[in-house]
Amino acid sequence: MRFINFLVVVLVFYACKKEVTEPILTADKPVEKGLLVLCEGLFQQNNASLSWVNTETGIIDNEHFHHKTGRYLGDTGNDMEIYGSKIYIVVNVSSTIEVIDKYTNASLGQINMKNGNQPKSPRQIKFYNGFGYVTCFDGFVDVIDTVTLSVIHRIKVGENPEGITFSNDKMYVSNSGGLNVPNVDSTLSVVDMVSRLEIKKITVGKNPGGIATDSEGEVYVIARGNYGSIPSRMVRVNSQTDEVEAVFPFDASGITVMDDKFLIKNYNFNTQSSNIALFDPLLEVLINTSLINDSQFTTLYGVFYNVSNQKIYCTDAMGYVNTGYVKVFSKEGVYEKSYHVGLNPNNIVFYE
Repeated sequence: MRFINFLVVVLVFYACKKEVTEPILTADKPVEKGLLVLCEGLFQQNNASLSWVNTETGIIDNEHFHHKTGRYLGDTGNDMEIYGSKIYIVVNVSSTIEVIDKYTNASLGQINMKNGNQPKSPRQIKFYNGFGYVTCFDGFVDVIDTVTLSVIHRIKVGENPEGITFSNDKMYVSNSGGLNVPNVDSTLSVVDMVSRLEIKKITVGKNPGGIATDSEGEVYVIARGNYGSIPSRMVRVNSQTDEVEAVFPFDASGITVMDDKFLIKNYNFNTQSSNIALFDPLLEVLINTSLINDSQFTTLYGVFYNVSNQKIYCTDAMGYVNTGYVKVFSKEGVYEKSYHVGLNPNNIVFYE
């Protein structure tokens, strides 16, 4: 769930019909070359969805999960990752993780993400040595057994954890404290992956969110500030010493790894404009301050890189109350094509 969705007027939703351009698909029909797009929907409207884009034919199914499973995805799709032969879809407000088959997208099960009757509000999922690790807004990272599809352990971290990355047999978790505004968290939790215990907290700046590891194992995190007087900055942490070594003097709101570089997304709240820059973590400099500029988007939401075809894929939320687009760019930032998908597209799995 992105906090902007709290500001959306719910009544506008009813004017946002989903486009369905492909006949109903059977559960056992394999998916082909294309994109699987997680569409967040609107907060508390139970309208998260999957869009399937066949990139060879251009055919799009914007009710793909319903067509494959006979039911709906739930409330606020927050993250989606592929691991082995399964795809894991984190549904935040519903407090579930849907698991589907990579090849057919048929349902393999649903993981309940509640602590008794209390929702854990899962946010993101990453994988390490055969297990899934899910940040939960109740202050824990849940460990998922990818064979039994069950929670087998909980790791206590900071307030309202969001992003996860790994380096040197450690997990780094960004603790946003986002539900406690203005008293947000400012830390990364460092978790030893053998004991699965937090061993340190690193102060990186207010409201940490997006996080990534570069090709040399260094950890970068976005400290998002307060969206006003405290600017959003990217911070580098030495993964050997677990100390902050650099704070970069440019605005940044998200990190996407592109080979040995980073795509740096930024949203300017004053001008309400977006930009994607290119950062070299080895040289520690911006090598292109505007690889893709705001003129390409109505509402830039997500930024992804497909290693196989070396294309950049950006999701456009179109004001958060209209069905969105996936926009494709070359590695050099040149626009190529768009696909019309569901409401608030925020993640992509690539099929080659």
